[in-house]
Amino acid sequence: MIEIHNLGKTYPGRRSVPVRALADVSFECRPGEIFGLLGPNGAGKTTALRIISTALRPTSGTGRVMGFDIVADATAVRRNIGFLSSNTGLYGRLTAREVLTYFGRLFGLSDERIRARIGELSAVFSMSEFLDRPCDKLSTGMRQKVNIARTVLHAPPVMVFDEPTAGLDVLTSRSIVQFVRECRREQRTVLFSTHIMSEVEKLCDRVGVLHEGRLHFCGPIDELRSRYGADLDEAFVRIVGEAA
Repeated sequence: MIEIHNLGKTYPGRRSVPVRALADVSFECRPGEIFGLLGPNGAGKTTALRIISTALRPTSGTGRVMGFDIVADATAVRRNIGFLSSNTGLYGRLTAREVLTYFGRLFGLSDERIRARIGELSAVFSMSEFLDRPCDKLSTGMRQKVNIARTVLHAPPVMVFDEPTAGLDVLTSRSIVQFVRECRREQRTVLFSTHIMSEVEKLCDRVGVLHEGRLHFCGPIDELRSRYGADLDEAFVRIVGEAA
């Protein structure tokens, strides 16, 4: 579903010295798999996810989503993914329902299909009480639910989430975790970044650990534990420490 080979990204730096965000990153995400991308702040997680979602172009390397090249076939990639950025905004003057309707039309859905999907997602994320409230009157958790509903409105086979539960309360985080589990049962592929190891333990089939733009571990959770220790926080610290 997602194949990344030797992905690299550099940005222009001060005094013409390039800044490396990613270097030779390779991994794959399989159908029905939940893959967690871990790493400290500045490790390159968001850059990798934005490249996969076609929001950024790589400096080097290649990638494919559902068989489509992330550069040459970017439009086809976008049709097959749902991408939740860590800084996605909402139109404050529109209600949650209006935002979802607007994006549904951008996805090319019929009005009947949009109404059906809003009903389904409203039930999943318990949004009925605020669907017709302006987005600038919503709490952080409510806004994130709308953002995720917007991301998956067209029922994409591949979903890319950048820290979907960051800063949310326990109940909102739990509803999102349950939704991600349901995606696995439907054989959808989920790639997400997080700092929350309890989510990794509950959800992930495999993980990749990034540090300073390089992938230092990629494999199943059991392999991570066997190599670095049963406690995932300690395992993560060890990987980052050895890579430093």
